[in-house]
Amino acid sequence: MGNILDKIVANKRREVEAKIALLGDKIMATPQYEPVSMSRALLDSPTGIIAEFKRRSPSKGEIHPLALPAEIIPAYQDAGASACSVLTDTVYFGGSLNDLAVARSVANIPLLRKDFIVSTYQIDEARVYGADAILLIASALTRDEVEFFTRHAHDCGLEVLFEIHNEKEIEKFCPEIDMVGVNNRDLTTFVTDPDLSLRIVKQLPDNVVKVAESGLTSIDEVEQLHQVGYNGFLIGETFMKHDYPGDALSKFIEGTL
Repeated sequence: MGNILDKIVANKRREVEAKIALLGDKIMATPQYEPVSMSRALLDSPTGIIAEFKRRSPSKGEIHPLALPAEIIPAYQDAGASACSVLTDTVYFGGSLNDLAVARSVANIPLLRKDFIVSTYQIDEARVYGADAILLIASALTRDEVEFFTRHAHDCGLEVLFEIHNEKEIEKFCPEIDMVGVNNRDLTTFVTDPDLSLRIVKQLPDNVVKVAESGLTSIDEVEQLHQVGYNGFLIGETFMKHDYPGDALSKFIEGTL
């Protein structure tokens, strides 16, 4: 029996294979949006916060099941998010590519397609549906795949957030990557270790935008991580568990959440 991540990735491969079998391996739609740099937005932002839109997760179950991107994404933007992460996995996170398309239609800040990328087909989808960047998860890919998908993303005009969960996964980093994310949540067990980002920061590559992910619950934690070298802070459940995630982000930045 595999772990949770193995199950998610296996399901994702089946999904992509089914799409390609039904629709062909080329996406014929023409992108209507010119991507911008998410890494630059993080560096230029006073907060560096990547506010996440998601309805549920394997670890927490339903978080905000009736959430609408047309309402929450603009609220995030108005509250001071420097970028937004949009979950597009349906089975485990309750998202869809339509959420990404809607987010693009209402947002002027960079959007990250957050999914389990196992094929260039998904990168092409991200480009068509309005993403500025994609997520590549080290524990789900080989180093050759990371390099190949990074190159393809750049060919599409998209940046890459390369996500690791431990020190060993740094070995899969390639110099072309735009951002490195340290996920404090282990995707094989969904156990969160909020201090992982602090312990691992000195081992991260130089000259790459660094992002701390998951388990961040206060602006004090964000400021501490910023002081040790992080430029971005991906936060989802802390906001999405509230009725009005945009208001929660405002209070978070003010230090009153």
